[in-house]
Amino acid sequence: MNSLFSGAAARAALQSAIACLDELHASIGVEGLAAAAANPGLMAIVDQHAAGVRDSLSADVRPLTPVLLAAYAEGVRDAAFTHGWQPPAGSFNWSDNDWVMRRLLAVCAIAETL
Repeated sequence: MNSLFSGAAARAALQSAIACLDELHASIGVEGLAAAAANPGLMAIVDQHAAGVRDSLSADVRPLTPVLLAAYAEGVRDAAFTHGWQPPAGSFNWSDNDWVMRRLLAVCAIAETL
């Protein structure tokens, strides 16, 4: 019985993670990744953030999964909210130096590779 419930829990966690990453992609990834594709400097910054995310999640030691990536993104957002960060209203100017937005955009970039 135990394996039945753990399998159900794993499937639920995966579905929730995919929904979280899809929401993140829709809210900032589409616009941000298009901006990065048009701006090599921004793309380099996103790549650096992606490397930082992978390092934080020890992606060189264990496989990177949607569950780990979504949990990381939620942690970044939660910590940012705790420190007074507010998501931009409307369109975001990707030339702004907003560490949180760039980090979340890096999560979107990584998610596209999973």
